[in-house]
Amino acid sequence: MLAQEIIRIKRDGGTLSREQIAEFVRGLVDQSWSEGQAAALAMAVFLKGMASAEIIALTQAMTRSGDVLDWAGARLNGPVLDKHSTGGVGDKVSLMLAPIVAACGGFVPMISGRGLGHTGGTLDKFDSIPGYQTAPSIDRLRTALREAGCAIIGQTAELAPADRRLYAIRDVTATVESIPLITASILSKKLAAGLQGLVMDVKCGNGAFAASTAMARELARSLVQVANGAGLPTRACVTDMNQVLGHSCGNAVEVHEALEFLQGTRREARLLEVTRELSAELLLIGKLADDRDAALARVDRALNSGAALEKFARMVAALGGPVDFCERAHQYLVTAPVVLSVPAPRGGWVQSMATRDIGLLIIELGGGRRQASDAVDHRVGFSQVVGIGQRIEAGEPLAIVHAADRDAADAASARLVSLVQLGDTAPGSTPVLIERLEA
Repeated sequence: MLAQEIIRIKRDGGTLSREQIAEFVRGLVDQSWSEGQAAALAMAVFLKGMASAEIIALTQAMTRSGDVLDWAGARLNGPVLDKHSTGGVGDKVSLMLAPIVAACGGFVPMISGRGLGHTGGTLDKFDSIPGYQTAPSIDRLRTALREAGCAIIGQTAELAPADRRLYAIRDVTATVESIPLITASILSKKLAAGLQGLVMDVKCGNGAFAASTAMARELARSLVQVANGAGLPTRACVTDMNQVLGHSCGNAVEVHEALEFLQGTRREARLLEVTRELSAELLLIGKLADDRDAALARVDRALNSGAALEKFARMVAALGGPVDFCERAHQYLVTAPVVLSVPAPRGGWVQSMATRDIGLLIIELGGGRRQASDAVDHRVGFSQVVGIGQRIEAGEPLAIVHAADRDAADAASARLVSLVQLGDTAPGSTPVLIERLEA
C-alpha cells in the first residue's frame, strides 16, 4: 500500500479505510514512512478533517502500536479509572483527584505530561518532590497501585510509540491544532493504559488551548464519541480557564496548594468545584456511586476524613518520595530565594486577567521550557493570585511572585500588574463548570 496513495486520498477529501490507517501507523513505528510523508498526511488531515470512524481507527491503531497495560492479574479490587485535562494555568486538579478516587475504591494509573507551551505540566510538579519517580518500571507502577490506589507517572517508551513520532512531526509542521489528531493522541495513550473509565476536562477561555466555547465543545464531543466508540467509557466536562485555577501557578507552589487542599486548610472555591465534579464523574463511570449526589458525598467524605491525603502520601512513598512528605513538605520542597508581593496599582474589582500571558510569564521566570531540553526551576511561580470578582485595595497584593533573583522578581511583578485588569464595579459571575457531555 503506497504512502503517496494514502496521502492523495485524504488530500482530496476522501475517507481512509481502517487498513490504510493501520498502514500509516505501522509506517510511523517502523520508519517506512518518511518525515515528509507523515507530515503530508498530518496536513491533509488538518485541512480535510476525519470522520468519526476514521478517528476511532487511528486511535485504536496508535494504541496497538506499543504495549497495552493489562490489569487483570494485578489483583485490583476496583475499576481502573483516569482523568485528562487539555491544560491550563494553575491546573493542579490531578494531584487531588487521583487520591480522592483511590480513597473511594477506584484505581488510578494516571499517565501525565510535562508543560506544553503556556500550560503547566503535572510531571513537572511532581519533579519538585525529592525522590519521586515519574518514570517507574511497570512492576513498580503495579506495586504503587496496589499500595496507594493511584500512581501519577509519565508515558513510557513502550506505550503508544506512534503517537510520540506523530506528535513531534505535528509540533514542527503547524498541525497541532487538529481535533482528529488531538483526539487520537490523547486517547491512544489512555487506551494503552488499560483503563475502564475516563473523564476529560476540556479547558475553555483565554488561558486554554480552546479559546472559544464552540471549539471546546467540538473537542469534547470528539473525545467522548471516539473514546466510547473505541470501547472506553468516557465523559467530558468543559470548564472555564479565563483565570488561574486555584490561587497558585508554578510547580512547587502548586504542590503546596494541593497539600493545603487535601489537608483541608484552604480550598479555593473554583478549584474545589472542578475537582469535586470531575472526581464524581469518575465514580459514576466506575459504578462506585449510584447517582451524582451520592458520588459528590463520597468525594466530600474522602476529603474531609483525611482518606485522600493518606492515599496521596502512600503514592509519594511508593514512587520513591519521602514517607513523611505530607507532614514535612516545607522542608522537602525547594523555595525561591526571592519572594515578593505584587501590589495593586489602585483599588477596585478584578475584572479579568490575561491567563495565557501569566502562564508564559512563569516560563520567563524559569518555571517552564522554551525548548524541550530546558531545565525547569521548580521554585518559581506565583502564589496568592487574586480571582476575578475579588475586591482589593491599592497596595494589596495581586499575587506573590517567587523568583530566582530580585531582577527577575521585579520584571515579573511589573508584567503581572499589566495582565490583571481592575475596575470600579463588580463583574458578572462566570461558572467554572460550563457543560457536561456523555456518550
